[in-house]
Amino acid sequence: MSRKSASPSAAPDAFKMLPAERNAAGWLASIYALRMFGMFMILPVFSLHAAGMPGGDNLSLVGLAMGIYGLAQACMQIPLGWASDKIGRKPIIIGGLLLFAAGCWLGYVAETVEQLVWARALQGAGAISAALSALLADVTRDEVRSKGMAMIGASIGITFALSLVFSPVLYKFFGLGGLFGITGVLSILGVAVVIWLLPTPNLADQQAKLKGSFADAWGVLTQPDLLRLNLGIFTLHLTQMSLFVVVPSLLLSGLDLPLAEHWKVYLPVVLGSFVLMVPLMVWSEKKAKTKQIKLGSIGLMGLVLLGFVLFSNHGWVLVLLLLAYFVGFNLLEATLPSWVSRVAPLSHRGLALGVYNTSQALGLFAGGALGGLALRHLGAQGVFECVLLLVVSWFLLAMGIKALPPRALPSASQQEPVDGSISQMQ
Repeated sequence: MSRKSASPSAAPDAFKMLPAERNAAGWLASIYALRMFGMFMILPVFSLHAAGMPGGDNLSLVGLAMGIYGLAQACMQIPLGWASDKIGRKPIIIGGLLLFAAGCWLGYVAETVEQLVWARALQGAGAISAALSALLADVTRDEVRSKGMAMIGASIGITFALSLVFSPVLYKFFGLGGLFGITGVLSILGVAVVIWLLPTPNLADQQAKLKGSFADAWGVLTQPDLLRLNLGIFTLHLTQMSLFVVVPSLLLSGLDLPLAEHWKVYLPVVLGSFVLMVPLMVWSEKKAKTKQIKLGSIGLMGLVLLGFVLFSNHGWVLVLLLLAYFVGFNLLEATLPSWVSRVAPLSHRGLALGVYNTSQALGLFAGGALGGLALRHLGAQGVFECVLLLVVSWFLLAMGIKALPPRALPSASQQEPVDGSISQMQ
């Protein structure tokens, strides 16, 4: 009997990214990486350099210069995310990158701490995370969207670790102004990527996006599951900032590792966490277990925090705890925005992701403030205990979220459009 050939209508693995989806996610990740590399390079040396500038003796002003970036981000994510729903993703992304570059130029020529405050505020006003995430959601199918988010998360994590390596070297040769200048050049390169390399979404219901009702917009702010997701990203980044108020000093004392060499811990921990989390993320998408993996990740973070409470003085145990923490952190960082994009109405996807990113920025601010306050009054153990209580509360609230329904597998004809554009499987 002759061998039967495969049916031409048989759909390929719906959970594998199409080449167009991989390319789009890769270029979006490169924009994040270009922008964040410059930002991360500045942070380790900013306060030390600012102390020697006019106004540097005012510690409140130096702190404002550090923190105003996050405040500006929190203010601008929602309006720019909503604007990307109305006038398109690319114009908002390009405008945000140019605004960020203008802040870099002001930082390059700044001679006082007050001028650095304005530079950091202008950088933060170029808040394009919501538009970038919405564009990724526009050009990827639901089944693979978390993989695209994970690619972006990996680029940010690796960029953070590399910036710790290169920041002292580049600062030595170029100073803080030079780091601002390098950051500005990288953001202009990001504009080139957007114009010539990123795809333009080809949504069949593009007109529906422009006709979104006020009720849809209000629903984005009040829908219970979106509120849970926004609370989740707020708590996730609050824990991150609170931990890193304490962790560097613990590594310094527990491992006798100088601050300049902490990247030797962070880089393998971040890379290892991605190796461990990817199979879990793929399994959750294929088996429609997103809710279970979310609750499991929150539970893992709770166990890690309990470990910090019990073993904070054991150097290498801290490294293992950090590895476990980043597995849970990266799983949530990849799956939560994908979840938001599926729950939100298509007409207000950018707005929903704007609220989500605002919650993230507020979490970063609150985490730093809470971590510093708890460390001052309760010590390192108190920081871990406070954050553990918040994570337990988050777990209990997250249990009430509705599980995402399994996605129907698309046919082969739906998977790869004839014109080569990226289809939407809504």
